[in-house]
Amino acid sequence: MVDESMSKATILIVDDDKNICKMIEASLRKEKRYEIETALSGEACLRIIKENPPELVLLDIQMPGIDGIETLHKIRDENPFIPVIMMTAHGTIERAVQSMKAGAYDFLTKPFARDRLLVTVNNALMNSSLRREVDELRSELKSKYAFANIIGQSGVMQDVFRAVEKVFSSNVTVLIQGESGTGKELIARAIHYNSAARASKPFVAVNCSALPESLLESELFGHEKGAFTGALGRRIGKFEQANGGTIFLDEIGLMTPATQSKLLRVLQEREFERVGGNELVKVDVRVISATNKDLEEEMKKGEFREDLYYRISVFPIKLPPLRERREDIPLLAGHFLQKFARQEGKSIEGITPDALDLMMAYHWPGNVRELENAMERATVLANGTEISAKDLPAAVRSLGEKRIYESDNTLASWIEKLEEEALRQALLECEGNISQTAKKLGIGRATIYRKAKKYGLPMVKS
Repeated sequence: MVDESMSKATILIVDDDKNICKMIEASLRKEKRYEIETALSGEACLRIIKENPPELVLLDIQMPGIDGIETLHKIRDENPFIPVIMMTAHGTIERAVQSMKAGAYDFLTKPFARDRLLVTVNNALMNSSLRREVDELRSELKSKYAFANIIGQSGVMQDVFRAVEKVFSSNVTVLIQGESGTGKELIARAIHYNSAARASKPFVAVNCSALPESLLESELFGHEKGAFTGALGRRIGKFEQANGGTIFLDEIGLMTPATQSKLLRVLQEREFERVGGNELVKVDVRVISATNKDLEEEMKKGEFREDLYYRISVFPIKLPPLRERREDIPLLAGHFLQKFARQEGKSIEGITPDALDLMMAYHWPGNVRELENAMERATVLANGTEISAKDLPAAVRSLGEKRIYESDNTLASWIEKLEEEALRQALLECEGNISQTAKKLGIGRATIYRKAKKYGLPMVKS
């Protein structure tokens, strides 16, 4: 039984023969799942699509004035997401094939059976719905990995952003270097989803350290049935899955020399053979690699191929550890706090000064990933409206305090620390505006500029 409360798909029938329009309309209305509109010409069809676009168009090829093929082209220009089913007589099959090449979903040959009509219409609507969902997901991913969502006001991160922006429109291989937890995959995804040529294609990530050599080759390039014990059928590898898009090779520094050699060929020739196969598979893939190792040092030791290094590092990007971008810690912590407070259903407004002092002093060996973990834990433990020092992990509390008191204990050093923290907090509250910060602290603009530059704090001129 059909649920009348469910929204119905609107189908537009376009044919210069009124009787055919009525016949198709009667067949579809019996299903009680569709709203039906009709048009007797291509011009009328295009007016309806501009004013109130339907979910599906049934379009006759042979019509006076603008014929079906021309109407189809105009529909594709106006709204490429509307599926179009062409209707044709026996003598125009060739034109039906032409319409498929022009972007039609399918075609029906008159006279057609009602069952054939219903199956084709249902499949077209399902296909259109899936395409829309995929497009929405891609839009969400592009928004998620937009630079506006990657947090970093520090000078070193701004340098990273400027470098990354330069590769959006190119196809060069990129090598992202940085310690574990610095956000290498986040940057790789940002490059992919901001690339006009590849954003709509797959992004495939491979952790080269998670698989032994015997399995990594099959994972990357696939295998044929019977290539080895347990290979019960053909397997499509990650390079084929990423065709047209981007493959992200994480921890490439741990790849064995044998696999390095096969990867080099793919980068040079853009082709490979599956394990146990003879067929050449051609791919168009952008390669982004990442490592926390010093590959130049690995080359000197003979652990990493020099020719491969120069292939994967056409455009190197160095991500700084969190300890070298401390001014980003409050911003990152605040971002993670909002995220986990929503998840936990808690009303936590901020972080106490004591807790923030410890976080600023701690060296964060696990980088941004460790900070995120610490804020998730703190959010769960917090009882009040703020994250306090006692909510932080023991490592942050103990090592943070140790670093503070092991520093130079001269009066000048303590004054300098207080001055830096006061200026940091004021700049954050004034969003980096020099004039507003000077007014807040009661000192001159020139002093603000000089001190902010000294401590490497983010600011904007006013």
